[in-house]
Amino acid sequence: MNKQVIFIDDEKPIRDALGQTLELEDYDVTLYASAKPALEKLDNHFPGVIISDINMPGIDGISFLKQALAIDPELAIIMLTGHGDISTAVDAMRLGAYDFLEKPFSTDNLLDVVKRAADKRELVLENRELRRELEAQSGPGPRILGNTPQIKQLRRILSHIKDTPADVMIHGETGTGKELVARFLHDHSIRQDHPFVAINCGAIPETMIESELFGYEPGAFTGAQKKRVGKIAYADGGTLFLDEIESMPMSLQIKLLRVLEERIVEPLGTNKATPLDIRIVAATKVDLKQMSERGEFRQDLYYRLNVVSVDIPPLRERKDDIPMLFQNFARSASTRYGIEPPTINPELLQNLLEHDWPGNVRELRNLAERLVLMGDTPTMETTNQFSEEPLTTTLTERMNQFEFTLICDALKRHNGRLKEVQTELGLARKTLYDKLKKHNIDKDDFKISG
Repeated sequence: MNKQVIFIDDEKPIRDALGQTLELEDYDVTLYASAKPALEKLDNHFPGVIISDINMPGIDGISFLKQALAIDPELAIIMLTGHGDISTAVDAMRLGAYDFLEKPFSTDNLLDVVKRAADKRELVLENRELRRELEAQSGPGPRILGNTPQIKQLRRILSHIKDTPADVMIHGETGTGKELVARFLHDHSIRQDHPFVAINCGAIPETMIESELFGYEPGAFTGAQKKRVGKIAYADGGTLFLDEIESMPMSLQIKLLRVLEERIVEPLGTNKATPLDIRIVAATKVDLKQMSERGEFRQDLYYRLNVVSVDIPPLRERKDDIPMLFQNFARSASTRYGIEPPTINPELLQNLLEHDWPGNVRELRNLAERLVLMGDTPTMETTNQFSEEPLTTTLTERMNQFEFTLICDALKRHNGRLKEVQTELGLARKTLYDKLKKHNIDKDDFKISG
């Protein structure tokens, strides 16, 4: 139970006495002599109870009640009234007050009503949180699966920050799903109809990353024949995801800092600044604070990015989620590839739970896809075979499955681009189309948006 209480009364002796009574019961009490400053502290996330006298100068109790309930109609507000104001207190109940106390009242009566009001407010906020989580998990876009306390807390944090303009830093080991979290933030936010632009700072050559991020004007450097819009400007209105931010060259970090602070971008070859409406989500698998202390990462950039920090737990710390995740990955792969879902026996699940998963969720997903695609029992370094059941497929079936896997892997690597798949596999255009038709493979299933 949250034990915050706001108490409003213009009479100081009553304020002090009631405040002391509640504090002795470990309530965190804030006292106000008038309603106006109390209203300024209220929002629809306030987790506690409000107690207000009815008869006050300025904004009286009934006016306060109406204004407070306009902020949040489910606030838990208790009204204090004298004997002659019972009808007014009843009116307050009709307006939405939780309860009223007639002066003089006993300490036990006060504490009982406050506790019940606090319990109700806590239930209201929990139900809202559950509704938000259900909407996020059942709506379109990526989902963050899991029922362990760490993942529930992660979803709660993301739900609270998704519509804030603050930049976000995501910490997590390789394979924990940092891009998934960034996409979840974007797709469930008010920016969802604008671009989500992802760039891996460690995968782009240092000589190219500046032009990729900032863009350039014709003639900015040798070979710059026409204007190119950079990733930052392209993400205007939406989200720019910078993965492996620790790999960004020091020379570029100061330019990124200016983008963060001033919300403008200057393409190479021009001094004209373009204003931006953008949220930056950065991700790292290392301790950036330690890097900044060693002088390997700009300290000012670290603190500017780290306004809102999100930590993704490694899979080894949320093993109770492994069966559900593995089954979900296997079903998804079966649907995508048009293959009957495999049987996941207890022995397989036991071995999954005993593995340490250094590759985290990505390793788990790859193992599930291998089980679906290859039809054999996957193995890992720390385990024996998950199952000793022999394969029952014929040579022709296994060859077809192998061909299917090779084509799917090539399509995945080349983002569904058939020309590149042709070149890699050494197939004629018509031959590749025939094989796609034979295996019922749709190249569009392998295209990655964003």
